[in-house]
Amino acid sequence: MASCGIRTLMNVAVPRETAFNEARVALVPETVARLVKAGATVTVERGAGTRAAFPDDSYVQAGASIQDDPAALFGNADLVACVGRPADATLSAMRRGAAVLGLLAPLGDPQYVKLLAEAGVTALSMDAIPRITRAQSMDALSSQSNIAGYKAVLLAAVALPKFFPMLTTAAGTIPPAKALVLGAGVAGLQAIATARRLGAVVSAYDVRAAVKEQVQSLGATFLEVDLGVDAEGAGGYAKELTPEQIDKQRRFMVDAIGKSDVVVTTALVPGRPAPRLITEEAVAAMKPGSVIVDLAAEAGGNCALTKPGETFVTAGGVQILGEMNLPSTMPHHASQLYSRNVFALLGVIVKDNALHLDFDDEIARGTTIAHGGKIVHQPTLDALRETGAAS
Repeated sequence: MASCGIRTLMNVAVPRETAFNEARVALVPETVARLVKAGATVTVERGAGTRAAFPDDSYVQAGASIQDDPAALFGNADLVACVGRPADATLSAMRRGAAVLGLLAPLGDPQYVKLLAEAGVTALSMDAIPRITRAQSMDALSSQSNIAGYKAVLLAAVALPKFFPMLTTAAGTIPPAKALVLGAGVAGLQAIATARRLGAVVSAYDVRAAVKEQVQSLGATFLEVDLGVDAEGAGGYAKELTPEQIDKQRRFMVDAIGKSDVVVTTALVPGRPAPRLITEEAVAAMKPGSVIVDLAAEAGGNCALTKPGETFVTAGGVQILGEMNLPSTMPHHASQLYSRNVFALLGVIVKDNALHLDFDDEIARGTTIAHGGKIVHQPTLDALRETGAAS
């Protein structure tokens, strides 16, 4: 497909996020200063960075202007940089042909992409960036998952009524906690490393055999169960298993989970409900006081008893933390990393201070989900066809 573009990118707008419990901001002053130096005008909605410890004054010092009127902010914008999906008011205030960038989750809700296309905006999804070497600096999913894996273990350590490390005291020796991490992607590997730093004995399981060396390099034990196939799919994600493979996996997990003080689950399949790795039987096998932190809660949970957004204590005394949007609980660094991801992407799709989408480029093609009034993201089109809703 030939390259195409929109009018000169003169004004980048940064809104205050409106989603529940969202404290991050899309651009931090450090990045704003770099954009201004490159020739862009940056306008920030008042208070956009306050919850992430970036006050309005810091944006002014970086060269941005502060805007109180959302209609003026978004109506004059060539690019609106968001963390999550833009609010309805933001989208309605934007002019046709402008661009919006954020974690838009197109596969989770393809109907939303139709709305973006109908609004006539160019939609760039930070969670659709292809997972290739050249795009690592733009990989917002990885930067945010890294934070989630770290914070999950800290929450588990606070909730667990035991020490994580082994302690030798005058009153005797206390053995280390046993932590199990399910899923050894970015979040899982950070969870392993953090649990090890806190002194736990750590084991991990992943359906992808290729991650065994990474797990072992962090000092954890890699648990193996023969599923008869390597379950690594496109882009390094785990692919969906058959019902027979899932059943075999679950039965294997009951014993491993029952021996663990802490279980952190991180298994996700893009655009699909989270795989159920922890059955009620497995939870029942755990000792009272044990903790499960389910990082897949937003996609339904890896644990059968997870309650998204809540902490649930079973009759057997097992605590199940259905935490959602953990990166937002560390908004300063989460915003800083996300902002750098955005800047790296703009370095590819902005030429001569204008948005320039070359659809022969894998990054531009993969990231753009709507353009010129049409859905251009093939996975989203496929998802719509599955539901019979494709236009």
